[in-house]
Amino acid sequence: MKYIDLNCDMGESFGAWHMGADAEVMPWVSSINVACGFHAGDPLTMQHTLEVAARHGVAVGAHIGLPDLVGFGRRAMAIKPDELYAISVAQLGTFEAMARTRGLRPGHIKPHGALYHMVEKDDALAQALVQAVSDVDATLRVFGLAGGHLVRQAAAAGLSTANEAFADRRYLDGGQLQARGEPGAVLEDIDAAVRQALDIAVQGQVVSASGKQLPIDADTVCVHGDRADAAAFAQSLRQGLTEAGVQVRSPAHT
Repeated sequence: MKYIDLNCDMGESFGAWHMGADAEVMPWVSSINVACGFHAGDPLTMQHTLEVAARHGVAVGAHIGLPDLVGFGRRAMAIKPDELYAISVAQLGTFEAMARTRGLRPGHIKPHGALYHMVEKDDALAQALVQAVSDVDATLRVFGLAGGHLVRQAAAAGLSTANEAFADRRYLDGGQLQARGEPGAVLEDIDAAVRQALDIAVQGQVVSASGKQLPIDADTVCVHGDRADAAAFAQSLRQGLTEAGVQVRSPAHT
């Protein structure tokens, strides 16, 4: 039996501004990454997201981002390691307290947006994030790019990890994600994204933008909940994996 986790970034609405189809996507995923108020989200949104997750029995984790609400955390910032450590601790602490009030225990963390890519390129930043996790709760699992720098740093520090792949993002020959702003970087067609997810989960490979077959060993596949067709995408992905004999469950249950 093959297993894979389906994770989705959620709780990214802010005040009157709505982002994503969280309630509609929730039944089809096995874990969620909840925005902690820095790149997106607010306390009430976080609380509501956790309540829905509790009803569906979905594993929850902190989605740590850069302090950039206007840019949705997708703009790189000249942040120092000690600053990243501090904002990571703050977000982890906030999330843990909020989850506890809903009867939930955080199981993982995942960096968001620009930070996700920054920790792949900057060793000091990766170490700062790993240190923050170790100091706040060393039982948390670190989600990061499959085979990437962050998961290697986290594993070296004795933390549990989950290698993450993407169903609807195009890969470069080196295994990195193609920049979101480039044409074709996001697979808009649901069938194409499901095929890529099946290649990842069943075959352990993904086809790059140039057509090269890349080996990829993934524990979790990201489902983007801010697509216009997010619910249909998540449902098709879950059904496709099930029909292929892949059991969907969070890394905590594997």
